Amino acid sequence: MHYWVQSSYKDCTTFYLIMNRMEKEDILKSALSGDINAFQALFAEFQNQLKSYLYRLLTDRDDVEDLTHDTFIKAFTKISTFNQESSLKTWVFKIATNLAYDHLRKKKRWLPDAQDRAADLAIGSEEIRQVFWMVHDTSPAGAYEMREHIDYCFTCISKTLPIENQVTLILKNMYDFQVKEICLILEKTEGVVKHLLNDARSTMTDIFEHRCALINQQGVCHQCSHINEIFNPKQNQQVELMKLELVKASKKYNREQLFELRELLVKSIDPLHASGTDFHEEIMRCLRTAIGEIDDFFDRGKDEVN
Repeated sequence: MHYWVQSSYKDCTTFYLIMNRMEKEDILKSALSGDINAFQALFAEFQNQLKSYLYRLLTDRDDVEDLTHDTFIKAFTKISTFNQESSLKTWVFKIATNLAYDHLRKKKRWLPDAQDRAADLAIGSEEIRQVFWMVHDTSPAGAYEMREHIDYCFTCISKTLPIENQVTLILKNMYDFQVKEICLILEKTEGVVKHLLNDARSTMTDIFEHRCALINQQGVCHQCSHINEIFNPKQNQQVELMKLELVKASKKYNREQLFELRELLVKSIDPLHASGTDFHEEIMRCLRTAIGEIDDFFDRGKDEVN
């Protein structure tokens, strides 16, 4: 009897998987024939992941909303050209990536000290610090957690890379795209994509090794713990630090292993749906002001520097 129940469960699971696959194929056929509701249903399956990906590239929630909308419209308009050589998700991510490229080409890549410049701006502006406190005290997504700041830091350092390197690293290590899928998105050979990935890892590993005080006592950047002391003063700072696998492993792992640990932490966080999303949006805005990417921290209109 036990075997029969187990066997039946597996058979039912297989049946529903097949039915689900058939249903998705039917929805795709409808989408390919111009049914916008069918396309919207398929798009919704990976929309949150797409937005998270775009945020890591653009670092601005309004831009993410705009480009997600533009991606949807462009993909639906061109759906008849989707030849199913890849998944629909990969095809849509290619469209989104190209739109992000167009948006980012006119902007300079960031320098490793961008966060230092943001800190200097915040330290020198009581008004900016008041915004941080207001968001922290009133927003449901205004908490500060060191692990989320590590994610924020990862995004900042990744923007020091050439765009293609950043895209390759994020697609492969944050969103689990296969190399062959990234080849389709970037229209590059497998050898080029692997080179972009290795170069991105090497560059970021070097930067973190020299800057990050979490893994190097001589590191120049202490923002994770320093901000935690300010916004979570009741916490035992050493205890909080030792909760981070990255810190616990810092003396026994090599730099490549530490970078992999950092990636695992970052991969577990959705920057748009975290406990401190609003708080880190303000820190990011401060940074973008400090490096001249936007004109005025307090002007919430379209204030990007051309």
